[in-house]
Amino acid sequence: MREYDYCKLLDELRGMPAESEWLEFKVNDTEPQTIGEYISALANSAALHTKEYAYLVFGVEDQSHRVIGTKFKPHKKKIGSQELENWLATQLQPPSDFEIIEFIYQDKPIVIFRIEPAHNTPVRFKGIEYIRVGSYKKKLADHPEKARKIWIKKPVVDWSAQICTDATLADLDPRAIARARDEFRKKYPDKAAEIDTWDEKSFLNKAKITINGKITRTAILLLGREEAEHFISPSVAKISWILKDERNIEKDYEHFGPPFLLNTDALFAKIRNLKYRYLQDNTLFPTEITQYEPYVIREALHNCIAHQDYELRGRINVVELPEELIFTNLGSFIPESVEKVIEQDSPPELYRNPFLANAMVNLKLIDTQGGGIRKMFLMQRNRFFPLPEYDLRDLEKVKVKIYGKILDKNYTQTLINETDLDLKAVICLDKVQKRKRLSADEYKFMKSKKLLEGRYPNLFVSSHIAAVTGDKTAYIRNRAFDDAHYKKMIISFITEYRSASRKEIDNLLLGKLSDALDEQQKRNKVRNLIYAMANKDKTIVNKGSSAKPHWILTSKAI
Repeated sequence: MREYDYCKLLDELRGMPAESEWLEFKVNDTEPQTIGEYISALANSAALHTKEYAYLVFGVEDQSHRVIGTKFKPHKKKIGSQELENWLATQLQPPSDFEIIEFIYQDKPIVIFRIEPAHNTPVRFKGIEYIRVGSYKKKLADHPEKARKIWIKKPVVDWSAQICTDATLADLDPRAIARARDEFRKKYPDKAAEIDTWDEKSFLNKAKITINGKITRTAILLLGREEAEHFISPSVAKISWILKDERNIEKDYEHFGPPFLLNTDALFAKIRNLKYRYLQDNTLFPTEITQYEPYVIREALHNCIAHQDYELRGRINVVELPEELIFTNLGSFIPESVEKVIEQDSPPELYRNPFLANAMVNLKLIDTQGGGIRKMFLMQRNRFFPLPEYDLRDLEKVKVKIYGKILDKNYTQTLINETDLDLKAVICLDKVQKRKRLSADEYKFMKSKKLLEGRYPNLFVSSHIAAVTGDKTAYIRNRAFDDAHYKKMIISFITEYRSASRKEIDNLLLGKLSDALDEQQKRNKVRNLIYAMANKDKTIVNKGSSAKPHWILTSKAI
C-alpha cells in the first residue's frame, strides 16, 4: 500500500459510526502488554465477524474519531533487547500475522496495526485468549459461546492443500504410491483397467493427492518418505504410540512419521488386541472376542489424521493402557456434539483439512458419507461393550477413549436381551453405567422407556431390566426406599436403645442407602432425614448439644 492508500484506509475506518469489535482507536496508550491483549482480542473478533482484517489505530480519539496524531514509535520501541514487533510475535500463539503501518496523515503521525483474523484456533497472548464484547476487551474464557464459534469457523486457507514448493515426486515413497493405487482401484472398481494405464503423476492428480503434478502437504503426510517431513515444517507429522501399565507408568513407545498410509498399519500392529471372554446368562460357554474391533481402532486413528490441526505443531497420540485405548488429536471438534453427528448420520458441513479428507476418502481411509463415528458406536453396541467416550472439554484437543473391557455386566446383559433398543437409548444407558449425568431431556426419554430408576440424577438400571439380566441383587442395592422406611428404622433403633447419636444413626443407615449415591450424598441423605424428623415430623428431639447431638423420641413417635 502506498501512503495515499493508508490515508484512504484511515478515512474509511474513521467513517465507522463507532468502535466495533474488530476496530480500536487509541492515542498514546502504548503499553506492550495492552497492545498484545488487543491483538488477541481483535484477531478473534475479526474471525467471528468474518472480516478480512482487524485494526488497532493510534493517533485517533476513540469517541470523536478526530485525528490528533501519536507519539508512538513502534519500530523504535524495545522490550529488553527485543524489538516490540518481535516480542509481540513470540507472545502470540498460534502465531498471529499482523503488520505495523506508520504514515503521516494531514501532518500528524499515525500508526495502524493491521491484524489477520484467527483461523480455527483463538489467538492467545501470554497464554490467555481475549475477545471484544462491544467496545470492551474481555477474556474469551468468560464467553464460551464466542470461543466455540471461532473454533468452528471455516478456515480461509486449507492447510492441507498448500503446495510444498521444493518437493518432487522423488520425495514420495514408491511403496506408499503403489498401495495408494491399490486402494484407489478398490474404491473405484469400474475404473480399475483405466487406473492401471495412468503414470504416477496422472494417478496422483486424479486421486486428488497432488495438484497439477505439484506436491501438496497432503501428499507428504500420506505418501511422503520419512525424511520428507521437513517440507511441512514447522508443522509436525508424527503419531506416537505409548504403552502404559495399570499405574499409568510408561513401558514402551514408538513414533511414526510419513507415509501415514503405510505407518498406520505399523502402529496398528503395535496394539495388543488380546482375547476377551465373558459369560452370558444361562450358559456355561464363554463368548470370546478380541478386546477391540479393528475397524474402530482404524477409524479413530484415521479421524485423528484427517482432523488434526497441523498448525498447532503437535503430535497425534495413541496411548495403550491394559484395557483401553486413548486417541488424541489437536484442534477442536467442529460439530456441536457427538450426539448430533450420530443423530444426523450425514457428512459434516465443515472439514478442517478438506483436501486431506477428500484424499483419504479416495484411499478408503475414512468414510465418504461421514458415518464413521456412528459406525464405531454401532460396532461397540453390537459387541455389548461400552461405547466410545469423547472428551471435548479442552477446546484445543479431541480425546477419544475406546474400552476393551466390560464395565457393568448389567449394561452388557441388557444389550444382549434388549436387542431392539435404539442407539439413543443405548447411549443413555452407557452414560449411566459410566456414572455420567443425563440431561433432563435424556432422563425424560429414558423414563418413558422404563429403562432406569432412581432419583435424578442418581440413576441405575430399572427393575424389569434387572429381572431380565438376572442381577436382582444389584437392583436391590441400588433401589432407593421411601424416606418413611428409613425413618421407621431410626425410630425402631431409639425404641430399642432409648437414644441415638449421629454416629449411631450413620452406622445404622449408610450401608442400607442406595449404591447409586456416593458417600457424601449418603451422609447428606441421613442429615436431611434427621432434620425432617426433628423439625417437621417432630418425632425426635435433641437432648445433647449441636456439636454432639443425642436424639430421643417424642410423644408423637410413640
